[in-house]
Parts: sequence; C-alpha cells; structure tokens
Amino acid sequence: MVKFLQFRDFDDYRTSAWALVAANALPLFGVLFLGWDAFSIVILYWSENVIIGAINVLKMITCRPGDELLILGDVDPNDKLNRARMERSRGQSVKLLRLANDGSKLFFVPFFIIHYGGFCFVHGVLIFAIFGREAGGFGPFGGFDNLLHVFTNEHLWWCVAALAASHLWSFAVNYLRRGEYRRSSVPVLMFQPYARIVILHVAILIGGFIAAALGSNVVVLLILIVGKTLLDLSLHLAERQRNATAAISQPSIMPDRLPGEEEAPHPTRAASER
Repeated sequence: MVKFLQFRDFDDYRTSAWALVAANALPLFGVLFLGWDAFSIVILYWSENVIIGAINVLKMITCRPGDELLILGDVDPNDKLNRARMERSRGQSVKLLRLANDGSKLFFVPFFIIHYGGFCFVHGVLIFAIFGREAGGFGPFGGFDNLLHVFTNEHLWWCVAALAASHLWSFAVNYLRRGEYRRSSVPVLMFQPYARIVILHVAILIGGFIAAALGSNVVVLLILIVGKTLLDLSLHLAERQRNATAAISQPSIMPDRLPGEEEAPHPTRAASER
C-alpha cells in the first residue's frame, strides 16, 4: 500500500485522489455529530458499491479501445515500405477490435447489470441480517421503499451524493479526459469492480461487526472509516497506474513483417556481412 501513497501519485492524480479522500471523510461527521452506528457506516459503503456498478456500466458503454492497445512490432525506421504496410494492418486491426468491442456490449452490459445487481442485493440482505435490521424490510420480505426509508431515517442521502460525486469526478477526469476509455475493453471492465469491492467489504464487514459487538464504539468506527479511506485510496491509485501503463505492458501483437513476406535484411547486419 505504501508505494501507492507516495506524493508523486497524488501529483499525477491529485484532483480525483483528494475528491475521494474528502468524500470518504464525510462519514466522520456523521459518527461525531449525527450518531451514526456501525450499521449506518456499513450500509453507506454498500450504497457506494451500487454507485461503482452504475459508473462501470457507463465505462462499458463509452469504452472505445484505440491503437494504444496495438503495439507496432520491431520495424526498422528506415524501412518505409514495410512500416507503411504495418500501419495499414494496424488500422484494420483497430477497426476490427472496436467492432468486436462494440458488439460485445450487447451481451456484457445487460449481463453485468443482472449479475452485479444480484451480487449487491445478496450483499445488502447479509448486511441487514448481520446487523439485526431485517425487520426494517430490506430483503426477501421487504420492498425498495423500505430501503429508502432506512436511508432517510439515518440521514445518509447527503453522504451518498458526495460519494457519487467523487466517483463521477474520477470517471470524467481519469476515464474520459485522460483517455483511459481508449485503453479499456468491455470484457476487462466486466470483472474490474469485483476485486475492489470484495477486498474493501470483507474488511468493512469485519470492522463493522467488531464495532457493533463493542456497541458502535466511536473510536472503533473512526478507525474503520480511516482504514477504509486509506485502502480505497491505494486501490484507486493502483487502478490509475495500471490503466496509465496498459499500453506499455501490452505485448507486441503486430508482426514486423506480413505473412508470406521474406524478412528484409537489417541495414547494419547487411553491412557487417559485406
């Protein structure tokens, strides 16, 4: 985690990192002044999962992989004819890649909504059951209106809006403006949110259970919030770095010569042989 908290990472992604920290700091106000307990914190973070899923749908719809994902092979810069052929071949490959990516949206986007939505539903039912709030109506025996009632009674909506704004800001700044949508593909985005929410919410559920067992001790809740913020920030910066270096880490998929062509002699090698 330490290497992702270095100042240079903040410098590269300063705005989205600070927006994330600010939004994650707001539950501190709820604990100190609004009387939020462990259930309030955990269900708030559960709602963040729903936000992340909705934004991931936007990512899947808007992603359009470009030639950053297609690396030109080792071509002699002086071999203009061969290089021109490679460029034409790469252009055709980009078109095919985009066509396949756009076609895959018809399947993966609805599948993700159903699968991820079911995952969040089951996760929510478990939270209400673990923290003894099944009587609140959320789950197999309740309705969506009762869930909204819980968020209203706990005064969570303003914090939900802040978390949503933080993730939307990252989507606009990093994914769209920094061009991450050109280095992503639908099948990759399909599974991307799961690793993050599993890591975060295993830690959150354990921390929330401990806090509830201790009577929603304020100190334990504050430790839970700070720990979640640091873990969330490290995962956010790790994702930014991974997306920024996606093109560099891709293997070369463009050959240095077309099939059926004889390999052109390398200029320096030919000179040495003479």
